[in-house]
Amino acid sequence: MEILLRTRVEQAPKDVMAAFDQDLFMKLKPPGVGLKLLRFDGCETGDRVEMQLNFGLFKQNWRGRITEHGEAHGGYYFVDESEGDELPFFLKKWRHKHWVLPADSGSYIIDEIDYEAPKGLNLLLYPSLWLQFAYRKPIYRKYFRLVGPNRQ
Repeated sequence: MEILLRTRVEQAPKDVMAAFDQDLFMKLKPPGVGLKLLRFDGCETGDRVEMQLNFGLFKQNWRGRITEHGEAHGGYYFVDESEGDELPFFLKKWRHKHWVLPADSGSYIIDEIDYEAPKGLNLLLYPSLWLQFAYRKPIYRKYFRLVGPNRQ
């Protein structure tokens, strides 16, 4: 299944890409999701991101790796991927390509997600996953409204 969301922000692509760090990662966490960040290396090829999701009665680990990053179309991108036992039980495969592309006086942040769930769960998961990523849109807009290192 695929999810595609685009958010316009006020900063230049280079500045937006430089701000994809542990602080932003934690700000993007949707409410009601217990998340403990175990490892965050960054957004370059070979970097790892590991977290523990807390569902109340049980916890699930999610380990991902950045499989590629670079420049394209006048902007930047990086891809995080996970498969098999590195994912929560409700996912079999995860690929999330993050784009930061130029826009008039700003950038577009594009979340391009391709996931696979166990048989029969793809459509069931779609609304929940879509909402979790749509939740990021106002956070991105606020985070990238202020220019420079004094973002709040």
